[in-house]
Amino acid sequence: MHHTLAKPRVLRAARVVPRAVHRENGSLARIPIAPPHAPLRSVGLVHDVETMAGGADRRARAAAVAAVRDALPVGVLEVVHKPRLERLGLHREVARHLGRGRRGELLCVVAALRRRKPPTVLVTTPESLTLLLSYADAPATFSGVQSVVVDEWHELMGSKRGVQTELALARLRTLSPGLCTWGLSATLGNLEESHDVLLVRDASEPRRLVQGAHAKTVRVDTILPASMDRFPWAGHLGLHLLPEVLREIEAASSVLLFTNTRAQTELWHQAILAARPDWSDQLALHHGSLEHDLRLAVEARLRAGKLKCVVCTSSLDLGVDFSPVELVIQVGSPKGVGRLLQRAGRSGHQPGAASRVLCVPAHAFELIEFAAVRRELAQRRVEARPPLRKPLDVLAQHLVTVALGGGFEPDALLAEVRTTFAYRGLTDEEWAWTLDFVTRGGKALSAYPDFKRVVLRDGHCRVESKRIAGMHRMSIGTIAADGAVRIKFLKGGTIGTVEEQFVSKLRPGDRFLFAGKMLELVRVRNMTAYVRKAKKGQGAVPVWMGGRMPLSSQLARAVREELAGDAESTSPERRHVQPILDVQQQWSVLPEPHELLIERTRSREGEHLFLYPFAGRNLQEGLAALLAYRISRSRPASIQAFATDYGIELLSRTTGCFEDLDWNRFLAADAFMDDLHACLNAAELARRHFREVARVAGLVFQGYPGRGKSMRNVQASSSLFFEVYQRYDPDNLLLEQARREALDRQLEARQLGGLLRALGKRTLVERRTERLTPFAFPIWAERNHSQVSSQSWEERVREAASRLERVADRANRKEQAVHA
Repeated sequence: MHHTLAKPRVLRAARVVPRAVHRENGSLARIPIAPPHAPLRSVGLVHDVETMAGGADRRARAAAVAAVRDALPVGVLEVVHKPRLERLGLHREVARHLGRGRRGELLCVVAALRRRKPPTVLVTTPESLTLLLSYADAPATFSGVQSVVVDEWHELMGSKRGVQTELALARLRTLSPGLCTWGLSATLGNLEESHDVLLVRDASEPRRLVQGAHAKTVRVDTILPASMDRFPWAGHLGLHLLPEVLREIEAASSVLLFTNTRAQTELWHQAILAARPDWSDQLALHHGSLEHDLRLAVEARLRAGKLKCVVCTSSLDLGVDFSPVELVIQVGSPKGVGRLLQRAGRSGHQPGAASRVLCVPAHAFELIEFAAVRRELAQRRVEARPPLRKPLDVLAQHLVTVALGGGFEPDALLAEVRTTFAYRGLTDEEWAWTLDFVTRGGKALSAYPDFKRVVLRDGHCRVESKRIAGMHRMSIGTIAADGAVRIKFLKGGTIGTVEEQFVSKLRPGDRFLFAGKMLELVRVRNMTAYVRKAKKGQGAVPVWMGGRMPLSSQLARAVREELAGDAESTSPERRHVQPILDVQQQWSVLPEPHELLIERTRSREGEHLFLYPFAGRNLQEGLAALLAYRISRSRPASIQAFATDYGIELLSRTTGCFEDLDWNRFLAADAFMDDLHACLNAAELARRHFREVARVAGLVFQGYPGRGKSMRNVQASSSLFFEVYQRYDPDNLLLEQARREALDRQLEARQLGGLLRALGKRTLVERRTERLTPFAFPIWAERNHSQVSSQSWEERVREAASRLERVADRANRKEQAVHA
């Protein structure tokens, strides 16, 4: 029985779900922004727990719950309806076996779990569930599992963690035939496909999609700045709106203020605290780099209604319901419809209450994005999450896990693996290669005993080395993380982690802002930075990798439509940016959705070519590199390429470089992948991405708990394997996977062909402009961010914007004089 449950959006909708649903084998439930307790109670999951609890053998009636975030188990008793569990005597059993950490900490949790009687309800993560499956007694432990609930499926789908979950579910279905699977999702645009990915594809098995009959009200408001620059640039607007944000926080009982990066979270927390020191006991900080116990303490105080505002990242937009939260504030564009919907759902968790989100722009054009998101939400259009296909590094890890968990016969496990969506197209050759990789080390590593992790003896595969078993269990998981350095007080506990690259630039005595405190570095030893509190002053803010989120293709399309709308009939945000659009129309043109605007400008830097596909940063980075390569092949020129979410810039010092271009040729989708490989250093991209592939596949060990390897050591190890494979095993499938994933993740190469075909159908509108237009200016400003100058980047950009503002003012005065 497989359930894909879409979270009911209001309590009334929950009541219409029949109690009989829980007797089927599988369902996917679509529950965007549910009221407290509604998801599990409404579809009979607590009824399932009560039924299992009534059995004589609780060991054989365990229920596994795969959750997304480590923080989720803290609030799970509230979701599963604590009073009923207390009446059954199960609440202690649930709470006692929550896996909180990863790596070494998880081993301690699993050891405790195996020493005691398994619980009736196990709340866990994909990593810790996989870890449990790696023990020899796993077949007996999980043979009686009746139900599995996969919460927040939209966050797992389309990632290697999702593939890891698929493989774990396939294993559980083998160990416990007839397993009932529930999937809970809040924001998925491709529900039918997600249904197929999570649940076994067997026509004989009953499946059901459960959705709420009534949509929950989501109110999206925007702070409109009192003044608006006609030449916007990224990032400068947000903190200027702090007074308006403080008024909103003052008026609400409890607020979650979301930013898109951990660095922004630190800055906003500091700014709010400086403006309102009387809120020091009611203001908190929450992001993924803080120590786990610190995050739990913040969540407990928020749930108890003791906090006025929590400044946070996506670490709080999943899984846990906080009933006291009245308002969500989103600083900066969410970059996606689903992301804003998810965050909005953290507020208004009472029956009949609306979820309210207030949007704060950090860039003038983000007002357009907020309006576009509101329109997409009104039409219930959310981004799809495309599933991954055949990541062999995850499969290799899974083979070692199953070999540890009682062993396997190759043919039987192949049939099991092929029941998953990710590996349903796995060929015999790919399976044989992966099996050879874990048993012999593959072609290049067959002479090294450490890579013969699985022993094939008498048709049965097992792991016989205790050392290999221990190293594998400490490496289970697919989450890619850069080198992390622990931040620890000289006299006190650990407060979190920052990236090794940031700490490497600090010297003893340097100050930096972290966890809402100004800290002074004392020394760095064994991947631990020892600090003490610094006196008042300024310091650097850690910058974590992955801070740039690209605009989703769906939101990019909605932005194009919003920009082309009529100023009198569109949103308040669109009307507010009208002065910017007026200048764009006067100096160039405001493109329609079916048009592709191309601008050519000359400056002291050289010849500029701007294109505005409005397709998101990742896609446009690939397009920019491709166009620069194709144009440079047609004429002798050196071309720089740069991209943002809205457009791309090509820059050349060669006069006339962009004259008389054959756009039909340069935008052709034919052989674009060959040209992309040629214009990019594909080998270097693959080398950087191979580090993750090598770690997941078990080639690189990141060290023991408390003695982790530095990022430099991990990079050196993965680079060594990369070189060995390139030289002695060029057909290695992990190499090919690294090349493919590097292009797909960084440049969305698979979608680039579709973008080229779409651009080929648009009407080309070319304009020669005397100066940078409002569309071109933010692209130019962001490109210059990385250039060295005696002036700061912000000063240079402000001066350039002021010059353009003066030109626009003179043009307006002339136009008014003509009309007069």
